[in-house]
Amino acid sequence: MVSLEYFGKAPDSATEVVVSFTEEEGADPQKQTFVSGGDAREDETIQSTLVKIIERADAKTVTEIEGISTL
Repeated sequence: MVSLEYFGKAPDSATEVVVSFTEEEGADPQKQTFVSGGDAREDETIQSTLVKIIERADAKTVTEIEGISTL
């Protein structure tokens, strides 16, 4: 399972994204944070990396926390 959560100082701009992935049921999730100078949701490099992580994890489920969490 992979989950994505976007963070920012304002509710309309995400400056970072945290990817959490669990390889097997009951295991502790591994987390990785990516920071963008602009909006991480529109950063092509970050988005491409997220797709690669999801593919490599062979994720059956991907969830995204709705909205932008405040830093």
